[in-house]
Amino acid sequence: MEPTPYPNSGRYLALGDSYTVGEGVPTPGTWPYQLAAAMRAQGIGLEDPQVIATTGWTTDELAAALDEAAPQGPFALVSLSIGVNNQYRGRPLAEYRQQFEQLLQRAIALAAENPARVLVLSIPDWGITPYARDNQRDGLQIAQEIDDFNAAAHACCGDYGVAFVDITTASRIGGDLPAMLVDDGLHPSAQMYRRWAELALPVAVRLLPAPTGA
Repeated sequence: MEPTPYPNSGRYLALGDSYTVGEGVPTPGTWPYQLAAAMRAQGIGLEDPQVIATTGWTTDELAAALDEAAPQGPFALVSLSIGVNNQYRGRPLAEYRQQFEQLLQRAIALAAENPARVLVLSIPDWGITPYARDNQRDGLQIAQEIDDFNAAAHACCGDYGVAFVDITTASRIGGDLPAMLVDDGLHPSAQMYRRWAELALPVAVRLLPAPTGA
């Protein structure tokens, strides 16, 4: 007799930018794939993610890509991690807040209108990286702007009842070490992504609990 499928098993959609697609990292090492694998290890039948993410995307570019890709829900889990390129390009905070909210609404819709199936990761701090130093970027300014962007996203998530995971703090702890970065000195390595997946895991498990007896 075939086992009954887990009631919370299903499809996972990961939306974002370079930090979601994992610039310079093999696909299994990206944080969404590591998260999905960790969920399965917990007895939750989450599939590997469908990823809509590209290095360099801002909020409006992700929205345009969503229009083009037209992913078909419902998804058991939708993650969203976006905003670093808005900050990098000097785009206004108010614009980010508005566009992030629109993306969050779309993520909720793709999760069958269930905000409890959406997970947002904060923007990491690239200002500590060798890339930032080599390009004479002001690390303190970057940190403050990222904190402001994250505060806006966090508040928006609170308004909609969406889980928000702080990975920014983890990105600032040893995030400039060679082992935590790929060769460009900017983007995280699979080892750093493992930290993020570990931080997201208990939240995702709460959103998608394993079935009783699994």
